[in-house]
Amino acid sequence: QAQNGQDQQQVGEEEGAIAVSYTTLDSLQEQGIAANDIQKLNDAGYFTVESIAHATSRKLTDVRGLSEAKVAKLKGIAKSLVPMDFKTAADALEDRRGICMLTTGSMELDKLLEGGIESGSITEFFGEFRTGKTQICHTLCITCQLAVSDGGAEGKAMYIDTEGSFRPKRLEEIAERFGVDPAVALENVAYARAHNSEHQMELLRMAAAIMSQDRYALLIVDSATALYRTDYSGRGELSERQMSMAQFLRQLTRLAEEFGVAVVITNQVVANPDGMSFAKDSTKPIGGNIIAHASTTRLRLRKGRGDNRICTVFDSPTLPEADAQFAISAKGVCDATE
Repeated sequence: QAQNGQDQQQVGEEEGAIAVSYTTLDSLQEQGIAANDIQKLNDAGYFTVESIAHATSRKLTDVRGLSEAKVAKLKGIAKSLVPMDFKTAADALEDRRGICMLTTGSMELDKLLEGGIESGSITEFFGEFRTGKTQICHTLCITCQLAVSDGGAEGKAMYIDTEGSFRPKRLEEIAERFGVDPAVALENVAYARAHNSEHQMELLRMAAAIMSQDRYALLIVDSATALYRTDYSGRGELSERQMSMAQFLRQLTRLAEEFGVAVVITNQVVANPDGMSFAKDSTKPIGGNIIAHASTTRLRLRKGRGDNRICTVFDSPTLPEADAQFAISAKGVCDATE
């Protein structure tokens, strides 16, 4: 029964293509859900059966035109299609075999990350300006399009830019380095400029719609926090800011789990006034505990000598705390130069 509606869109013609793990809402029509109800769900930002299964009933009753009885029916169908019970650790290990690792372009950095940026979870890069956050994002836009054997995920990239630092010209240079046709590479990157924090949230709803239509491997938000810093100011609006940011990050987690994309966010830092000024590092990432808990892997970037940058594992469920050096060149992120 669960297989009928599975949208197992195959990517590429070759064997071993990546199967898509979500089911679109159209499969609910066979279960007796009316087409106009599916349209209402789409309008509210729900595009897959998984998104219904993962949402609370209270959230679903907020969708205009859905009664409690309808929501109960929807939840029942979604539960039967999406496995949400306990499973053994052995099964969980099997599930994790489907995870792709995106190469960062630097062998040292990939080694530190045990293969690269993990799909299906949120990776956060934070550091001062000029530490290579945006350059890593640009490089990943190209590497995610490579074959799995080359450290890619054979999917498209989506880039939400909040600071106006996206440069398509850079993508062309990086594509040439990886042997990808620059024209094709640029076609495979969807880009949006977010102008305020509400718009940033709205773009995630659009992202879900686009991802349910096509194979995406990567979602970048550069930077996830910049607009929240300016839209909310002062202590008085702090809790409101954190709640709004928590909703945004929750949505990012949902996209990562639902569509299996690698989510990469960048974060700014703030001077830590209670840190001693002569301490080795007196800055800390902004967003506090909310971002700390939402990000699966947190990586700290700082400047090294010349074009070199240093990446430190700040927090991760699997990676040991260690450093790696990489460099930034005209062709994106590469190995450190002596």
